[in-house]
Amino acid sequence: MSIQRLDVAHASAYRALMLEAYERHPQAFTSSIAERAVLPLSWWKSRLSSPLDLLLGAFKEGELVGIGGLAFEVREKARHKATLFGLYVSQSYRHSGLGYRLIQALLQEARQRPGLRLMQLTVTAGNDAALALYRRCGFVQFGLEPLAVRVGVEYFDKLHLWREVGAAP
Repeated sequence: MSIQRLDVAHASAYRALMLEAYERHPQAFTSSIAERAVLPLSWWKSRLSSPLDLLLGAFKEGELVGIGGLAFEVREKARHKATLFGLYVSQSYRHSGLGYRLIQALLQEARQRPGLRLMQLTVTAGNDAALALYRRCGFVQFGLEPLAVRVGVEYFDKLHLWREVGAAP
């Protein structure tokens, strides 16, 4: 298993894995499969080439099986923060430590950015496995956003978590 930075050459695989994520876990993502499936491949390529986003992929025998990203702030007063987004591991590779490895790799990337002090994220309330993973990686909750995501007629709350980039978990 290897973890590497994704670039435009990975756009098709990235798109396929994210569409799988949106379909299997609609409550976990703010974007929907209906919104993202219609976007052209050029949109996915632009995401992978943006200087404001960094996306890492986990590969098993050349197949993309896990992803996670960091979104960096451009505003002067918020440049010390990054948002972890889009963490997803294919069903057959769960409980293998891959999510943990992706988060650790994202933290290492964050440490390389001058002035970056903290990472934040949201996780759907009730997603106990993801919450346990984030806590194991040193994230702590600082808020709850009620009714953050609507899927069909159901609403889901989001927990807001953060951690210092340089701190040990």
